[in-house]
Formats: sequence, structure tokens, C-alpha cells
Amino acid sequence: MNTDNTLLKVRLDKWLWAARFYKTRNLCSQEIDKGRVRQNGQLAKPSRDVKPGDTLELRTGPVVRTVVVRALSNARGPASAAALLYEETAESIAVRVATVEQRRLAPEPAQHLNQGRPTKRDRRELDHLKDNASRGEWNARWSASLDD
Repeated sequence: MNTDNTLLKVRLDKWLWAARFYKTRNLCSQEIDKGRVRQNGQLAKPSRDVKPGDTLELRTGPVVRTVVVRALSNARGPASAAALLYEETAESIAVRVATVEQRRLAPEPAQHLNQGRPTKRDRRELDHLKDNASRGEWNARWSASLDD
């Protein structure tokens, strides 16, 4: 991390990589090109320079984070050093915590699945219904034979 930020120019994609928001610079550039990063309220470009005091909005999945740039760095360091490069706004933290809590309380999607391969019990019930239907009026009513 460079303490003399007046001489240092850092590209947005390189800063996002150094601040550990994304794993690779290529991924940073792709996310910026997809419009998932805004700098000072405007759509960003990977080559745009970042300055201390800039506000960045980052969308990763369903979570939108708003951070203020505090320092610049060209190199990716440990997470403790990366955390000093930015400060997340209080509103952003509150929204992120609320989103995490909402996802935690949401029901498990797999519990509502009624499709898929039937269980042994389901198969027995289906066979039982078929047997009862074949003895009753069901086949007579829905026969494919031609009765004259």
C-alpha cells in the first residue's frame, strides 16, 4: 500500500483486484464491462483511474456494496492490507446484513420439489391407482377401441 497517493495512478480493475473484491484482474474487467461496477454514480470502465474519495458500487450476486476509496495500491497483498484500501458505507452494511438474514430465513428450495423420480412408496400408490382404475369404469370410458 502506498501512503503517498498523489503520485500514484491506479486503474479501476487493478484496484478492485488489489482490494480483493475479485479473484483475478480479468474477472474485474469482465464485471466492469457487464455494468456491475459504478464509479461516482456512473458506469465505469476498467481503465478509468481511481482516486481516494471515489464512491464505488459493486454488485456481486444479489448483494450490492457501496464503498469509499481510502487508499490506492497496485499490488495485491494480504486481506488485512486490502481492508485498509476502502471503507464500506453504513447503509451498504445494513442492506448486506438484511439480505443475508433474509436468505438465511428463506425456506429451502429443495423441500418444495414435487417432481423427479418417485419414491418406492409413491410407485406403490401409483400402481395401486392403476390397478383400481383398470378394474373400474376408467378403461371402459377411455378405451381406444372402436365400438359400433
